[in-house]
Amino acid sequence: MTLDNIFSKNIRNKYEISDYRHAATILKNDFPNEFKELVELLENFTISHKEITTPGGRKSPIAEKFDHKLYSQGWEEKKWDINVNIDGNKFPSPTHNVDYYKNRVAVELEWNNKDPFFDRDLNNFRLLHELGVISVGVMVTRADELQELFVKLKKGKSYGASTTHLGKLTPKIIGGGAAECPLLVFAISQKACIKV
Repeated sequence: MTLDNIFSKNIRNKYEISDYRHAATILKNDFPNEFKELVELLENFTISHKEITTPGGRKSPIAEKFDHKLYSQGWEEKKWDINVNIDGNKFPSPTHNVDYYKNRVAVELEWNNKDPFFDRDLNNFRLLHELGVISVGVMVTRADELQELFVKLKKGKSYGASTTHLGKLTPKIIGGGAAECPLLVFAISQKACIKV
């Protein structure tokens, strides 16, 4: 099954999509409700120029949109307490919070963090998948081409080369950062932006 068969033309235009280990097929066929909710969010998602130029706080307007939509549908921020038991000795192996979790599907949104956050997220997906906690990981970030728009809007320095974008994520995935975890990546492109 190709991405053309799985995602609408609208989604394929608005995002650069990367599919590792058949994540899209697993998500669509094994988790149809979660697939439907994510697709609905991505279909209708836009970023305004105003949202790009608004100074950041605890959460960006982009993250707030994801929070509002997914939390209202029963997704949750989730952390697991994991202990490894060796000869009766417990060794904690805590996970980092996953931004959005529902029914074995984990989603991370990395809009404008420092790029080491990708290492943390991918390692988290790897561990949770190895332990049978998640079946698929989804990463949403920004396409490299958005930098041109940021420069035009005089926000180029706020979205620097060492922050989270597809060009920083792809080598980490290819290098095995998520190991065997099926991973689906959506990189938000300029076609998702509106001049408001």
